[in-house]
Amino acid sequence: MNEKILSCKNDFPIFKNNDTVYLDTASTSQKPKSVIDSIANFYQSYNANVHRGMYSWAQEATSKYETTRKRIAEHLNTNSKNIIFTRGTTESINFISSAWGEKNIKPGQNIVISDMEHHSNIIPWQILTSKKNIELRYLPITQDGELILDEIDKIIDDETSVVSIIHQSNVFGTINPIEAIISKARSKRAAVLVDAAQSIAHQNINVNQIDCDFLVFSAHKMLGPTGIGCLYVKDDIIKDLDPYQGGGQMIDQVGPKTSTWNDIPHRFEAGTPNISGAVGMLSALDYIQNIGLDNIKKHNDILTSYCINELKKIDGLKIYGHKNPAGPVISFNIDKAHSFDIASLLAQQNIFIRSGHHCAQPIMKKLNIESSNRISLYIYNDFEDIDKLVEGIIKAKKMILS
Repeated sequence: MNEKILSCKNDFPIFKNNDTVYLDTASTSQKPKSVIDSIANFYQSYNANVHRGMYSWAQEATSKYETTRKRIAEHLNTNSKNIIFTRGTTESINFISSAWGEKNIKPGQNIVISDMEHHSNIIPWQILTSKKNIELRYLPITQDGELILDEIDKIIDDETSVVSIIHQSNVFGTINPIEAIISKARSKRAAVLVDAAQSIAHQNINVNQIDCDFLVFSAHKMLGPTGIGCLYVKDDIIKDLDPYQGGGQMIDQVGPKTSTWNDIPHRFEAGTPNISGAVGMLSALDYIQNIGLDNIKKHNDILTSYCINELKKIDGLKIYGHKNPAGPVISFNIDKAHSFDIASLLAQQNIFIRSGHHCAQPIMKKLNIESSNRISLYIYNDFEDIDKLVEGIIKAKKMILS
């Protein structure tokens, strides 16, 4: 290949001294040494709880924790007070469906999601509709993994309270036209939640420009540690938002019968937070910004195109989606071969992909399949990884079908 891509694999200790091909970033990303070192340094040098200690370790821990919040806010073009730390995307959506949804969505109204959502953007809304007389509606998708936008006027109406939509599909890689969807929601005075779990590490997101009310993502999908993520909440909503959990840190005064809350956003972060996670998240953001999201996108686009072209050369291999340019996620199946068998035989060759329903069973039902194989690429992948994958698939196919 003549096209130039990034060369970052040496920054990731997990790839040293082995020939493993890791193609499962949509599940979780690997971590550069700078992220690992920052977490180790926290525990070795200034491990302390945040916000209340008067000693130097606590002050440094607090500074790092709040610097992460500030940098995430700047990355999204918003303010620190609009960023709430959570355990990740799933908790963030549950937070909004519970703390905001139960208070603001009225009986007789409806919630709109799509047929391509991850389960984490389905189940919380189903739980809410089971408690109240609320309808859950779905924007349909094509067999090629694209939203059928012609149906949007029928689905989003005057009784729509919130539209909760995935930005980039974790199955097809489809990048949804969220600005057009948000514009339609706004015309009906509906709130909008954007699930950016799969897109946050691949493209710039400006919450003021897209005008969403909520945006959620996880650090571990963007080179950071597991167990921490962020929830962005717009100004006019966060000031009236009730706490999701109660406990230490989120209070101002506690009385025998009633209590008052801490300032925003701390009132939404009960208990001891994931401080080391925030430290690692800051290092991950530094790493991504040093490379540049435009460079990352170019790298991913080149590799994704190369991968699709090579996969298409394999007889009996069907790729789902990618009718139009999409993110670096490719799902496929091979005729007469179960996805689990393909993934297992690839794993024996040190080629790691994902198989299953990818927490997206409605998509599998739409495609009339039980499962698929999924490849997801990032900055530590290269052309050699793709070549090994293709060779491995051909070998696995022969073993299964011979």
